[in-house]
Amino acid sequence: MVTASSKWISETKFEGHSSHSIPMDGSSTSANTPMELVLIALCGCTAYDVVTILQKKREPFTAVEVHAEAEKATESPRVYTAIKLVYRVKGSVARKAVEDAVKLSEEKYCSVVAMLNKTAKITYGIELDAK
Repeated sequence: MVTASSKWISETKFEGHSSHSIPMDGSSTSANTPMELVLIALCGCTAYDVVTILQKKREPFTAVEVHAEAEKATESPRVYTAIKLVYRVKGSVARKAVEDAVKLSEEKYCSVVAMLNKTAKITYGIELDAK
């Protein structure tokens, strides 16, 4: 079982805790908002999948970054309705290997994608840098 908590600190500031503590700020003046943390979780989850898949394929990557841009609903609850992910992979990797890794993450392994797919259309792009 996974557990988590959030403790009010002051004003719109909170401290979230699960296996580690993380600051949150509802007004985003001193920390990420909870919704920004959802996007960060998405990027982290799918990046983890892509890295582990490329490692298993013995692809010689030197860096992997995942960036997200999202649109929210205009009415409450202001859920994400569209998310664009961009995977930036450096190294002498085969495009097909990266495409396959992204597809596996998006369709099979990433739990955050599976949850967000309920409210958001998720699209992606891949940028390769041979350096």
